[in-house]
Amino acid sequence: MQGGTPQQAVHAVGLALKNCLGLICDPVAGLVEIPCIVRNGLGAVTALASADMALAGVGSVIPADEVIGVMLDVGSSMPSEHRETGLGGLAQTPTGRKLTEGLQEQRRGKSAKPLAEEE
Repeated sequence: MQGGTPQQAVHAVGLALKNCLGLICDPVAGLVEIPCIVRNGLGAVTALASADMALAGVGSVIPADEVIGVMLDVGSSMPSEHRETGLGGLAQTPTGRKLTEGLQEQRRGKSAKPLAEEE
């Protein structure tokens, strides 16, 4: 999209994906807002920086297809608590547990207070 070659695009993919290799998925209260929305924003910045680097001639030493394969290996070897279960990471901090409990109460109709006001 920035006028690069297909090879530069592939290098940008490799550069960007290596930067998030091993990132856990730990949604708080099962919501993508915490912390995923911030991570997605930073991922977009990484993608743009990777594209700029590739356009400047920086290549991914490890080919993008190998990086993608390793992402599967790393993700598969992670404990289940870190794979979108909400059982590990930020979801299990005291604040994360409090937010989860508040949302569960809202869903049961016990609290009229919006979750955002509890933060």
